[in-house]
Amino acid sequence: MIQEIHENRGVPNQTTITHDPGEQSPGSHLLHISDASLLRGGKQIFSHLTLELNEHRIGLIGDNGAGKSSLFRMICGLDLSHSGSVQVRGLDARQVSSKRPGLVGMMFQNPDEQIIFPTVEEELALGLSPSGMSRRDAIAKSRDFLGARGLAHWSERTIGSLSQGQRQHVCWLALMIASPELLLLDEPFASLDQPGQALLSRDIARASQQIVLSTHLLDHVRHFERVIWLDKGQVREDGPGQRVCDAYQADVAGRIAAQALSFQ
Repeated sequence: MIQEIHENRGVPNQTTITHDPGEQSPGSHLLHISDASLLRGGKQIFSHLTLELNEHRIGLIGDNGAGKSSLFRMICGLDLSHSGSVQVRGLDARQVSSKRPGLVGMMFQNPDEQIIFPTVEEELALGLSPSGMSRRDAIAKSRDFLGARGLAHWSERTIGSLSQGQRQHVCWLALMIASPELLLLDEPFASLDQPGQALLSRDIARASQQIVLSTHLLDHVRHFERVIWLDKGQVREDGPGQRVCDAYQADVAGRIAAQALSFQ
Protein backbone atom coordinates (compact mmCIF):
# COMPACT_ATOMS: atom_id res chain seq x y z
CA MET A 1 0.00 0.00 0.00
CA ILE A 2 1.40 3.38 -0.94
CA GLN A 3 0.33 5.84 1.67
CA GLU A 4 3.56 7.66 2.27
CA ILE A 5 4.93 6.79 -1.14
CA HIS A 6 7.66 4.12 -1.07
CA GLU A 7 10.57 5.00 -3.41
CA ASN A 8 10.89 2.59 -6.28
CA ARG A 9 11.21 5.36 -10.64
CA GLY A 10 7.95 7.08 -28.54
CA VAL A 11 4.71 8.00 -28.97
CA PRO A 12 5.18 10.73 -31.61
CA ASN A 13 1.68 12.16 -31.66
CA GLN A 14 0.20 14.57 -29.14
CA THR A 15 -2.64 13.15 -27.09
CA THR A 16 -5.01 15.68 -25.55
CA ILE A 17 -8.28 14.56 -23.96
CA THR A 18 -10.35 16.92 -21.85
CA HIS A 19 -13.58 15.39 -20.60
CA ASP A 20 -16.87 17.19 -21.11
CA PRO A 21 -17.06 19.84 -18.35
CA GLY A 22 -20.75 19.08 -18.01
CA GLU A 23 -19.89 15.64 -16.68
CA GLN A 24 -17.42 16.77 -14.03
CA SER A 25 -18.07 16.30 -10.36
CA PRO A 26 -17.99 19.23 -7.95
CA GLY A 27 -14.41 20.21 -7.20
CA SER A 28 -12.94 20.47 -10.69
CA HIS A 29 -9.39 19.38 -11.47
CA LEU A 30 -9.17 16.68 -8.80
CA LEU A 31 -6.49 15.10 -10.98
CA HIS A 32 -4.90 17.22 -13.67
CA ILE A 33 -2.25 16.01 -16.12
CA SER A 34 -1.03 18.72 -18.47
CA ASP A 35 1.23 18.13 -21.50
CA ALA A 36 3.08 15.36 -19.65
CA SER A 37 5.75 13.21 -21.27
CA LEU A 38 7.31 10.16 -19.66
CA LEU A 39 10.42 8.20 -20.64
CA ARG A 40 11.57 4.96 -19.06
CA GLY A 41 14.68 3.08 -20.09
CA GLY A 42 14.95 5.19 -23.23
CA LYS A 43 11.39 4.30 -24.27
CA GLN A 44 8.71 6.95 -24.59
CA ILE A 45 5.66 5.94 -22.53
CA PHE A 46 3.61 9.16 -22.84
CA SER A 47 4.05 12.14 -25.13
CA HIS A 48 2.23 15.43 -24.38
CA LEU A 49 -0.55 13.71 -22.45
CA THR A 50 -3.30 15.93 -21.07
CA LEU A 51 -6.13 14.56 -18.93
CA GLU A 52 -8.55 16.01 -16.39
CA LEU A 53 -9.79 13.23 -14.12
CA ASN A 54 -12.62 14.56 -12.01
CA GLU A 55 -15.21 11.78 -11.96
CA HIS A 56 -15.96 9.69 -8.88
CA ARG A 57 -15.21 6.39 -10.67
CA ILE A 58 -12.83 6.12 -13.61
CA GLY A 59 -11.78 2.90 -15.32
CA LEU A 60 -8.57 2.33 -17.27
CA ILE A 61 -8.50 -0.42 -19.88
CA GLY A 62 -6.17 -1.52 -22.66
CA ASP A 63 -3.63 -4.16 -23.58
CA ASN A 64 -0.58 -4.96 -21.49
CA GLY A 65 2.01 -2.24 -22.06
CA ALA A 66 -0.60 0.39 -22.93
CA GLY A 67 0.55 2.68 -20.11
CA LYS A 68 -2.03 2.02 -17.38
CA SER A 69 0.44 1.21 -14.59
CA SER A 70 2.76 3.99 -15.79
CA LEU A 71 -0.06 6.49 -15.50
CA PHE A 72 -0.66 5.43 -11.90
CA ARG A 73 3.04 5.64 -11.07
CA MET A 74 3.21 9.12 -12.57
CA ILE A 75 0.22 10.27 -10.52
CA CYS A 76 1.86 8.89 -7.35
CA GLY A 77 5.18 10.51 -8.12
CA LEU A 78 6.97 7.16 -8.42
CA ASP A 79 7.71 7.97 -12.07
CA LEU A 80 8.41 11.63 -12.77
CA SER A 81 7.18 13.23 -15.97
CA HIS A 82 9.99 14.67 -18.06
CA SER A 83 7.86 17.61 -19.18
CA GLY A 84 4.50 19.08 -18.33
CA SER A 85 2.86 18.68 -14.95
CA VAL A 86 0.88 16.18 -12.88
CA GLN A 87 -1.22 17.65 -10.08
CA VAL A 88 -3.32 15.93 -7.43
CA ARG A 89 -5.79 18.23 -5.68
CA GLY A 90 -3.70 21.17 -6.89
CA LEU A 91 -0.46 19.73 -5.48
CA ASP A 92 2.43 18.64 -7.70
CA ALA A 93 2.62 14.84 -7.68
CA ARG A 94 6.29 15.03 -6.71
CA GLN A 95 5.34 16.77 -3.45
CA VAL A 96 2.41 14.59 -2.39
CA SER A 97 4.41 12.11 -0.29
CA SER A 98 6.12 14.85 1.72
CA LYS A 99 3.38 17.47 1.99
CA ARG A 100 0.24 15.30 2.14
CA PRO A 101 1.24 11.66 2.72
CA GLY A 102 -2.35 10.61 3.38
CA LEU A 103 -3.70 11.95 0.09
CA VAL A 104 -3.09 9.09 -2.36
CA GLY A 105 -3.23 5.33 -1.92
CA MET A 106 -2.25 2.82 -4.57
CA MET A 107 -2.68 -0.92 -4.90
CA PHE A 108 -0.05 -2.57 -7.11
CA GLN A 109 -0.78 -5.52 -9.39
CA ASN A 110 1.55 -7.68 -7.30
CA PRO A 111 0.90 -7.43 -3.55
CA ASP A 112 4.40 -8.70 -2.79
CA GLU A 113 5.81 -5.47 -4.26
CA GLN A 114 4.13 -3.35 -1.62
CA ILE A 115 3.61 -5.36 1.56
CA ILE A 116 6.36 -4.49 4.02
CA PHE A 117 5.52 -5.94 7.43
CA PRO A 118 5.43 -9.62 8.41
CA THR A 119 1.90 -9.74 9.87
CA VAL A 120 -1.48 -8.51 8.71
CA GLU A 121 -2.12 -6.21 11.67
CA GLU A 122 1.28 -4.55 11.28
CA GLU A 123 0.71 -3.96 7.57
CA LEU A 124 -2.65 -2.32 8.24
CA ALA A 125 -1.16 -0.24 11.04
CA LEU A 126 1.35 1.21 8.57
CA GLY A 127 -1.47 2.99 6.77
CA LEU A 128 -2.28 4.90 9.94
CA SER A 129 1.22 6.34 10.36
CA PRO A 130 0.48 9.64 8.52
CA SER A 131 -2.13 10.43 11.18
CA GLY A 132 0.54 10.47 13.87
CA MET A 133 -1.10 7.61 15.77
CA SER A 134 1.20 5.64 18.06
CA ARG A 135 2.16 2.15 16.96
CA ARG A 136 0.27 0.58 19.86
CA ASP A 137 -2.91 2.48 19.02
CA ALA A 138 -2.50 1.73 15.32
CA ILE A 139 -2.21 -2.00 16.02
CA ALA A 140 -5.28 -1.86 18.26
CA LYS A 141 -7.27 -0.02 15.60
CA SER A 142 -6.15 -2.55 12.99
CA ARG A 143 -7.39 -5.42 15.15
CA ASP A 144 -10.73 -3.68 15.68
CA PHE A 145 -11.01 -3.01 11.95
CA LEU A 146 -10.35 -6.65 11.08
CA GLY A 147 -12.75 -7.82 13.75
CA ALA A 148 -15.54 -5.63 12.39
CA ARG A 149 -15.09 -7.34 9.02
CA GLY A 150 -15.14 -10.83 10.47
CA LEU A 151 -11.39 -11.22 9.99
CA ALA A 152 -10.16 -11.09 13.59
CA HIS A 153 -8.34 -14.39 13.00
CA TRP A 154 -6.17 -12.65 10.39
CA SER A 155 -4.65 -10.14 12.83
CA GLU A 156 -1.52 -12.07 13.78
CA ARG A 157 -1.27 -14.18 10.65
CA THR A 158 2.01 -13.91 8.81
CA ILE A 159 1.86 -12.57 5.27
CA GLY A 160 3.73 -15.64 4.07
CA SER A 161 0.87 -17.89 5.24
CA LEU A 162 -1.64 -16.11 2.98
CA SER A 163 -2.53 -16.99 -0.59
CA GLN A 164 -1.88 -14.52 -3.41
CA GLY A 165 -5.53 -13.47 -3.36
CA GLN A 166 -5.51 -13.04 0.41
CA ARG A 167 -2.40 -10.88 0.20
CA GLN A 168 -4.15 -8.77 -2.41
CA HIS A 169 -7.06 -8.42 0.00
CA VAL A 170 -4.66 -7.26 2.72
CA CYS A 171 -3.49 -4.48 0.39
CA TRP A 172 -7.10 -3.39 -0.08
CA LEU A 173 -7.78 -3.51 3.66
CA ALA A 174 -4.70 -1.35 4.23
CA LEU A 175 -6.13 1.24 1.84
CA MET A 176 -9.53 1.10 3.50
CA ILE A 177 -8.22 1.67 7.02
CA ALA A 178 -5.95 4.50 5.83
CA SER A 179 -8.79 6.07 3.82
CA PRO A 180 -6.81 8.32 1.45
CA GLU A 181 -8.78 10.77 -0.70
CA LEU A 182 -7.69 9.15 -3.97
CA LEU A 183 -7.42 5.41 -4.60
CA LEU A 184 -5.45 4.05 -7.56
CA LEU A 185 -6.18 0.35 -8.06
CA ASP A 186 -3.96 -1.48 -10.54
CA GLU A 187 -5.58 -4.77 -11.61
CA PRO A 188 -7.11 -5.30 -8.15
CA PHE A 189 -9.24 -8.28 -9.25
CA ALA A 190 -6.44 -10.24 -10.93
CA SER A 191 -5.62 -12.57 -8.02
CA LEU A 192 -9.10 -12.85 -6.53
CA ASP A 193 -11.57 -15.72 -6.80
CA GLN A 194 -15.23 -15.02 -7.57
CA PRO A 195 -16.27 -14.38 -3.93
CA GLY A 196 -13.25 -12.12 -3.49
CA GLN A 197 -14.11 -10.16 -6.63
CA ALA A 198 -17.70 -9.73 -5.47
CA LEU A 199 -16.55 -8.48 -2.05
CA LEU A 200 -14.09 -6.02 -3.58
CA SER A 201 -16.70 -4.74 -6.04
CA ARG A 202 -19.08 -4.11 -3.15
CA ASP A 203 -16.42 -2.24 -1.19
CA ILE A 204 -15.52 -0.12 -4.23
CA ALA A 205 -19.18 0.76 -4.79
CA ARG A 206 -19.52 1.87 -1.17
CA ALA A 207 -16.25 3.81 -0.92
CA SER A 208 -16.60 7.60 -0.72
CA GLN A 209 -13.22 8.35 -2.32
CA GLN A 210 -12.41 9.04 -5.93
CA ILE A 211 -11.23 5.76 -7.46
CA VAL A 212 -9.28 5.17 -10.66
CA LEU A 213 -9.17 1.46 -11.47
CA SER A 214 -7.29 -0.42 -14.19
CA THR A 215 -8.48 -3.86 -15.19
CA HIS A 216 -8.71 -6.45 -17.95
CA LEU A 217 -12.00 -7.68 -16.43
CA LEU A 218 -14.26 -5.21 -18.18
CA ASP A 219 -17.46 -6.08 -16.33
CA HIS A 220 -16.04 -4.42 -13.23
CA VAL A 221 -15.84 -1.00 -14.93
CA ARG A 222 -18.53 -1.24 -17.60
CA HIS A 223 -20.96 0.64 -15.35
CA PHE A 224 -18.45 3.40 -14.47
CA GLU A 225 -19.31 6.95 -15.46
CA ARG A 226 -16.02 7.21 -17.33
CA VAL A 227 -13.61 4.69 -18.84
CA ILE A 228 -10.38 5.53 -20.66
CA TRP A 229 -8.93 3.12 -23.21
CA LEU A 230 -5.15 3.52 -23.43
CA ASP A 231 -3.31 2.23 -26.48
CA LYS A 232 0.49 2.55 -26.66
CA GLY A 233 0.49 5.55 -24.37
CA GLN A 234 -2.29 7.36 -26.21
CA VAL A 235 -5.95 7.75 -25.35
CA ARG A 236 -7.85 5.69 -27.91
CA GLU A 237 -11.34 6.18 -26.46
CA ASP A 238 -12.69 8.17 -23.51
CA GLY A 239 -16.30 8.20 -22.37
CA PRO A 240 -19.06 6.23 -20.62
CA GLY A 241 -17.99 2.79 -19.48
CA GLN A 242 -20.40 0.74 -21.58
CA ARG A 243 -19.46 2.46 -24.84
CA VAL A 244 -15.71 2.39 -24.30
CA CYS A 245 -15.65 -1.22 -23.07
CA ASP A 246 -17.72 -2.34 -26.06
CA ALA A 247 -15.36 -0.53 -28.44
CA TYR A 248 -12.32 -2.17 -26.86
CA GLN A 249 -13.90 -5.61 -26.94
CA ALA A 250 -14.79 -5.19 -30.62
CA ASP A 251 -11.21 -4.14 -31.39
CA VAL A 252 -9.77 -7.15 -29.56
CA ALA A 253 -12.17 -9.51 -31.34
CA GLY A 254 -11.15 -8.02 -34.69
CA ARG A 255 -7.46 -8.45 -33.96
CA ILE A 256 -7.97 -12.06 -32.84
CA ALA A 257 -9.93 -12.81 -36.02
CA ALA A 258 -7.27 -11.23 -38.21
CA GLN A 259 -4.56 -13.19 -36.42
CA ALA A 260 -6.47 -16.45 -36.91
CA LEU A 261 -6.79 -15.75 -40.66
CA SER A 262 -3.07 -15.10 -40.92
CA PHE A 263 -2.35 -18.64 -39.68
CA GLN A 264 -4.66 -20.32 -42.19
